[in-house]
Amino acid sequence: MLGAVLSAEFKPKDEYKPSEREVATRKVVSGSKVWRNAKLELKDLPKPRIGPRDVLIRVKACGICGSDVHMYEHDKEGYMLYPGLTKFPTVLGHEFAGQIEEVGKEVKNLKHGDLVCAEEMMWCGYCTPCRNGLPNHCENLEELGFTVNGGFEEYLAVEAKYCWKIDSLVQTYGSEEKACEAGSLVEPTSVAYHAIFTRAEGFKPGAYVVVYGAGPIGLGSIALCKAAGAGKVITFEVSEERLALAGRMGADLTFNSVELAKRNVSPHEKVLEVTGGAGAELQIDTSGAPTKTLPEVEKSLAVGGKVTWIGRADIVAPMFIEVFQTHGAQLYGSQGHSGHGNFQNVIRLMAAGKIDQTKIITRRYALNQISSAMEQATKRVDAKITIKP
Repeated sequence: MLGAVLSAEFKPKDEYKPSEREVATRKVVSGSKVWRNAKLELKDLPKPRIGPRDVLIRVKACGICGSDVHMYEHDKEGYMLYPGLTKFPTVLGHEFAGQIEEVGKEVKNLKHGDLVCAEEMMWCGYCTPCRNGLPNHCENLEELGFTVNGGFEEYLAVEAKYCWKIDSLVQTYGSEEKACEAGSLVEPTSVAYHAIFTRAEGFKPGAYVVVYGAGPIGLGSIALCKAAGAGKVITFEVSEERLALAGRMGADLTFNSVELAKRNVSPHEKVLEVTGGAGAELQIDTSGAPTKTLPEVEKSLAVGGKVTWIGRADIVAPMFIEVFQTHGAQLYGSQGHSGHGNFQNVIRLMAAGKIDQTKIITRRYALNQISSAMEQATKRVDAKITIKP
């Protein structure tokens, strides 16, 4: 079978001292400080064998995530841009859905023919964070497409406990093919759901919401906030194509940050203008540009406001704590999507037609076109590029 394998050179930067465990396992906490000269290749791989608790999935759709792009891209010294947990070589891709072809002998709740998507956070369930209800911060975490083989391959073996049935989406979308495309978007939408409703504990209907960045996570945030009754959703983005999609997903006001800068207008000024000076009760960063967005957030927070941070960046950003004190405001860091009913509720929202994330799919490629698809993704004009193995 075919699989898109990313390999890279293990060469820690001089200022980064990997732990003994990182050296021994080659599973590193900060990929951008260790992996150099990454190369993505389409390879002929053996079909996975499943264990007693696993299922074998024929992958029907797998989206390209910004994290995949950051692993594919590199800085001037050749180091990948993705700052998180990684181990190579591995098959990329973690936003996937497909059909079960084989089930392990201990699997009880899934069967041959079921359509499923899966969490990419492979939590152990035994460590202290897991036992305390924090599976996204598992001490023994593995991640599909980051440390173990992911969805840019024809078949994928996954432990059944990470899988979620999406058969309910067939009626909504009219076919198994479309249901799997929708199912492949459950993972990124659950990342947004976790940040907004689990970590930041949501908002009251009528609240003003700002979303920085209209990539897939930002577009998912827009749809979820509109479904939850936001009074206004205000979006900032640098791509006109993505801004148009933001409007289609429900954003009430969209602004091109580059065009605003040409007029010497800052995002926080627009937020204060359209909220009558009150500011926004919830601000969501999905852009991964904290040095640019955090100062704008701080200047346009409503009293009692919340900030939830999803965007990833390997940089230090200054924070003006006084604003959070004087405004009684909170900042919530958010990682992952597992637990707390996140996947279950996103699937229910899709099945009910409350949100339709398939609107964000702008291009589709076959697996043997993965190189072209990744090159297109680096242009950052599409919302979601989907691979169809």
